[in-house]
Amino acid sequence: MLTTAIAAALTLGLAGVPAAGQTATDPMARFTGQAVQWKTCQDADLAEAGARCADITVPLDYRDPAGRTITVAISRLAATSRDRIGVLMHGTGGGPGGRGLNGPILTSAAMGPALAGRFDLIGMDPRGVGRSTRLNCRLAGEWLRSAGLDRAGFERTVTYEKEQVARCQKRHADLLPHITTRNTARDMDLIRTLLKAPKLSYIGTSYGTYLGAVYTQMFPTLVDRVVLDSALDPARYPVRTFPGIGAANERYLDAWASWTAGRDAEYGLGGTRRKVRATVEGIIARAARKPLILGDHRADEHIIPSILAGMLSDDRYFAQQAGIVRELHRAAKGQHVEPSGTLKEYLSPPDADLDNALSMNVAVFCGDAPAPRDPEWYWRNIQRSRAAQPVYGPLANTVFPCAFWPAAPLEAPTKVRNNRPAMIVQSTGDTRTVYEGAAALHRALPASRMVTLRNVRRHGLYGMYPNRCVTEAVNAYLASGELPNTNVICNREATAQPQ
Repeated sequence: MLTTAIAAALTLGLAGVPAAGQTATDPMARFTGQAVQWKTCQDADLAEAGARCADITVPLDYRDPAGRTITVAISRLAATSRDRIGVLMHGTGGGPGGRGLNGPILTSAAMGPALAGRFDLIGMDPRGVGRSTRLNCRLAGEWLRSAGLDRAGFERTVTYEKEQVARCQKRHADLLPHITTRNTARDMDLIRTLLKAPKLSYIGTSYGTYLGAVYTQMFPTLVDRVVLDSALDPARYPVRTFPGIGAANERYLDAWASWTAGRDAEYGLGGTRRKVRATVEGIIARAARKPLILGDHRADEHIIPSILAGMLSDDRYFAQQAGIVRELHRAAKGQHVEPSGTLKEYLSPPDADLDNALSMNVAVFCGDAPAPRDPEWYWRNIQRSRAAQPVYGPLANTVFPCAFWPAAPLEAPTKVRNNRPAMIVQSTGDTRTVYEGAAALHRALPASRMVTLRNVRRHGLYGMYPNRCVTEAVNAYLASGELPNTNVICNREATAQPQ
């Protein structure tokens, strides 16, 4: 049973300054009392920008603060203005498994020097990631693969995911139960305490929006400005998030196929949208019979939809994407193909950093919430999806590795529902965190406002995609702390057309 002190810390947050009468017997005292030792950042870009870095010691298990500890790496671009607002924390840039240490560099450019100078901009590699105590499961490849075209392909996928889980459990059974979103939120609040910030402002992208939403739920009185860019539906996180991306990716594929069909003389993929789509489906079918050979690499029916989903995600780059599909098409016809740099990157085995990100995908999803454990549940969903989603249905509905996770999560999933103000930024054509998910988060946070970028197919906007309307809306909120009276609609700019 939790002691009163620990229960208070988990429920109310780690108050910034020890209360009067608090003694060294407080189990969190060794964490809340540590000095932040700022030093030169090892990352060259951070160092050049003038940031300083530190390693924060946190409990592995907040239920047992006297037990094992791990470290969380943070960076800081210190405020330069006398009109300082406070601390702006950058969550993970994606994932889970994305790094956030460089976050201050990205947002300071979008904020401009005057606004950026009013904040201490704090980056963070969450527990398990990057320069923090990290996971490396030595996975065989991507953590989530398409289930393939038939039952045999599905069974191979089941075997693959079981092996991925076994690899992680073998290497990190001691860490895995504690690599969760709720514990990362607790780490954030410990960092807030050490920085002596009464409240924490926050900006996060993709999975980082879920992390930010969980923080607002766990520490509602300690939140200031919150920007959630390209957002997840917290009620469907994690396993039920993925089926929603199937339809969005098929819509992207349609738009790309129409553009590519008008350039058949260059790419040779078909003169109509239907023919281009048929070419793509034919590539997958050919790879199901025999993996495609691309230089020293192989690509089968399980990996090609993942490649397509990975690269078909920003419609400013239709030409580059058509060139990669042309390489796959030539390989499917038996021609010799040396893959280009982009395709080669997709085909190569994961290096240590990519393995870290993939390992974190598995760890956080499976540590945050239970998943259906019957493989037949996934098979039925795959079969139902095939007619409307022939390319992406078997990927979006594929068997989840958490179906084979050996233990239930230590905590119940976080139910996000509160009245804390937040700004949610979303494009209508996002293929990774779909617009419907952002709208659901907006309903779960009724005091929030949405900034919608219409007619754009892009994941990650603020500081990453050129749109003055979006940038000005976010910056006005960060500067004033006041949300707009109504939701904001932005439109695509002429300088960001497909090409």
